[in-house]
Amino acid sequence: MKMFNKRARFEYELMGEGIEAGISLKGAEAKSIRENRGDISRSSVRILNGEAYLINANIPATGIQKYDPTRTRKLLLHKREIISILTKAKQQKLQIVPVRVYNKRSLRPNGRKSRLIKIYLELGKSKRKFEKKESIKLKDVQRDIETELKNSV
Repeated sequence: MKMFNKRARFEYELMGEGIEAGISLKGAEAKSIRENRGDISRSSVRILNGEAYLINANIPATGIQKYDPTRTRKLLLHKREIISILTKAKQQKLQIVPVRVYNKRSLRPNGRKSRLIKIYLELGKSKRKFEKKESIKLKDVQRDIETELKNSV
């Protein structure tokens, strides 16, 4: 199970410095994510009062449960992780971008398996409109070169 933020690489120039965080979810939301139902492409991360929050992530309800699908969800990070990512973001004028949500399987101390839902955050600089157009042109050129190489062989 993986959900990717497809717009992250288009909207931001990602720096490669990432951090893994847990998400505080309700039971129905966890089930929805395990079924690959959700969208983090329009979401963002904000740090308020020393705590990190995922804002505007769309996780639709499953079955008869009813809740706000775009509610603000708390991210589970240590204080030192929040401080380090916040200082890097402020010093270099970067934004914290959610890149992907995935299932992390691990063993508990009692020997049972656990299925933890994690989110991967990266620091990114917002691209301007002309930079987005340049990246589209580069992708088109790369695609054309690859098709020509395939056809010539």
